[in-house]
Amino acid sequence: MKAHCLPFPQIPHTTRLFADFLVYSPQAHAFYPRPPHFAEWVKEEAAKISYDSSRRQRVAEILERQNKRWNVSSRTLANLERLRRGAAVIVTGQQVGLFGGPMFSIYKALTAVKLAEEATAAGVDTVPVFWLATYDHDLAEVNHVSLPGADGIVETLTTSSRGIPEAPVSAVRLGDEILPVLEQASALLGDNDATKLLRETYRPDETFGTAFAGLFARLFADWGVIVLDASDAELHRVAEPIYRAAIERADELAANLVARGQALEAAGYHQQVRVTPSSVLLFALQNGSRMAIHRHGQGAGFAIGSEGATEKVSRADLLSRISSAPEQFSPNVLLRPIVEDYLLPALAYTGGAAETAYFGQAGAVYELLLGRVTPIIPRFSATMVEPKMQRLMERYGITVPDVFAGPEALRQKFAAHSLPQDLRSAFETTKQSLDANLTAIKEKLTRLDRTLVDAAETAVSKMHYQLDRLHTQAARAELQKGELVSRHAETLSQALYPHKGLQERGIGGIYFVARHGRDLLHQLYAAIRSDCLNHQILEL
Repeated sequence: MKAHCLPFPQIPHTTRLFADFLVYSPQAHAFYPRPPHFAEWVKEEAAKISYDSSRRQRVAEILERQNKRWNVSSRTLANLERLRRGAAVIVTGQQVGLFGGPMFSIYKALTAVKLAEEATAAGVDTVPVFWLATYDHDLAEVNHVSLPGADGIVETLTTSSRGIPEAPVSAVRLGDEILPVLEQASALLGDNDATKLLRETYRPDETFGTAFAGLFARLFADWGVIVLDASDAELHRVAEPIYRAAIERADELAANLVARGQALEAAGYHQQVRVTPSSVLLFALQNGSRMAIHRHGQGAGFAIGSEGATEKVSRADLLSRISSAPEQFSPNVLLRPIVEDYLLPALAYTGGAAETAYFGQAGAVYELLLGRVTPIIPRFSATMVEPKMQRLMERYGITVPDVFAGPEALRQKFAAHSLPQDLRSAFETTKQSLDANLTAIKEKLTRLDRTLVDAAETAVSKMHYQLDRLHTQAARAELQKGELVSRHAETLSQALYPHKGLQERGIGGIYFVARHGRDLLHQLYAAIRSDCLNHQILEL
């Protein structure tokens, strides 16, 4: 595997907030307690962790029960014992996408492993934890996965499994409808260890969460990744003080978040989540559906549900419900990291650009409820280029950034490269001749009248534009004739920039495991460096 760096500013859709955080600019510094360079502060940050010993034992018992259900490795059991005895954790997590979700879920787990091992080597005993966001209720975000077929075209597989509308995905059980989806995956991936793992874990009567957990427990058995199912009722009971605080201090939390959002926008950044003075950071289960809670009217009133179908409830009643049945409540995306770090002795969280933006806002909640803002570290990010794609790129003189320009631009570039050699040479000769002659003209104009130089520059720009336009038109004509060229461009786009997005977000990680075996995970682990914050181009 060969690795090449591509700075994030060259990656499409990179936000200013994330780009500034990576270089830890003065503007970003105001929203993040630590720079993204882990080695600089790992020991100092470890000394700030405050974690009650009884809570540690209680959570360790819950995690041991969960992980033993998934027949985890002896390495995982050893890591659970380290946690019980006082280890810190590196936390990462993700929604429980079908068949393990996009490739970046694998990158997250491996980054957590790498950071935990680096912390341990630095003298801070640390283990990796993967948090399954099983109380999320957006089924449409987890019920599908995209996998390339033999022709390179990406196909999206979707299961019709469903439960009560707006129910947490932990409540959605797979039925026999998952079986034909497994057959589709096997047809695309072939008969190998990866498809065997899918058949063992994605079985009827499993949920999206338990199936995902079983798959990841096996994929990362060699590293002992501890998997945490957030929907566990016992974990909700441990988190009850945070749920209560979200209600008791709702007005203060909302005010701080509104102020934080205004500060982000004043610095030229975006808010990942829009917060209003009536926002509450909890959801409640009603008849099996996950419903938002809002402050209602003046004083201590709250409302549960969507517009037009809300239940009015007092603060006292809401707190009583939380005390008696905390499992009927769950945090929103801004409270979730605080819950994670109340339940776990978190040294740091590792995630992508969106999570980094969430943390920029959630710091206002951390400060009020925990008194310490857990640092976030960018996860490993990469585009893998398989041998077939490498050959196509070499054939047409294409780079990965060319692919990121989008399918249409890529087809034009392919077509331009496919023009007859004599026509390509004629365009190049004309361009060189034009540059040489116009340079000579500008030099003479400078001596004659310097005010004419700007007019000459404008003329040069227009001539180049017309020549480039003619070149593009010729390439388009060639493209219309060349079905093979168009197909090659489509294949490369689908492989490296599917659906006009990064490969790591658009292709299921299980595809790469199926194609290259579990040894690929070890190769990826070796490629991760916590001091390298660029996007990686990996040639397999």
